[in-house]
Amino acid sequence: MSFAASVLTLYPEMFPGALGLSLAGRALEAGTWSLEAIQIRDFATDKHRTVDDTPAGGGAGMVMRADVLAKAIDHASPPGDERPRLLMSPRGKPLTQTRVRQLAAGPGAVILCGRFEGVDQRVIDARGLEEVSIGDFILSGGEPAALVLLDAVVRLLPGVMGNAVSGEEESFENGLLEHPHYTRPQEFEGRQIPDVLISGNHKKIAEWRRAEAEKLTQERRPDLLAP
Repeated sequence: MSFAASVLTLYPEMFPGALGLSLAGRALEAGTWSLEAIQIRDFATDKHRTVDDTPAGGGAGMVMRADVLAKAIDHASPPGDERPRLLMSPRGKPLTQTRVRQLAAGPGAVILCGRFEGVDQRVIDARGLEEVSIGDFILSGGEPAALVLLDAVVRLLPGVMGNAVSGEEESFENGLLEHPHYTRPQEFEGRQIPDVLISGNHKKIAEWRRAEAEKLTQERRPDLLAP
């Protein structure tokens, strides 16, 4: 069974976007995964197709309505649908490679792209939405975040990457950032490829790569090394 993604958005024209190119695009064309972009406004009930309203208690901006979103979610994810329901949100739990692998091993995902000031908390609670963040920064909406999440997931689907080992030796896969990479030419502007990498000694190469990964992680992401 292929990975099935349903994205609820006010801008369905943003999909597949970059996901229609390269590895993800070829996998989409081959049917390894599927993508459905659903227009949230189609579930509004008034002639203006209103999807938001002023925040209860006052304040700036607008909030996406629970009733409209509930109808959209129920359409995309009817009873019996086992796919997780995700809400791309800056206040969500940070997306990790572990969670990406979990999603890639599942049947797919229903992804809600928030806009404006946010989403009515009642629909988050009522529909069991898992809030997911791709970083400590704010985007104009959840669509770019959804594209990032899907790209991370799709590349791990069976057959998408030409060399499956590539996905096992990357940053975060072993709790470390990835080691430095080199290729020809052997000398570039006076900088040489480290001798160990052209020594042919695979044991020493593995040891060097591990040491470099640990060094980089300590310098840039010491939080990954915390017990």
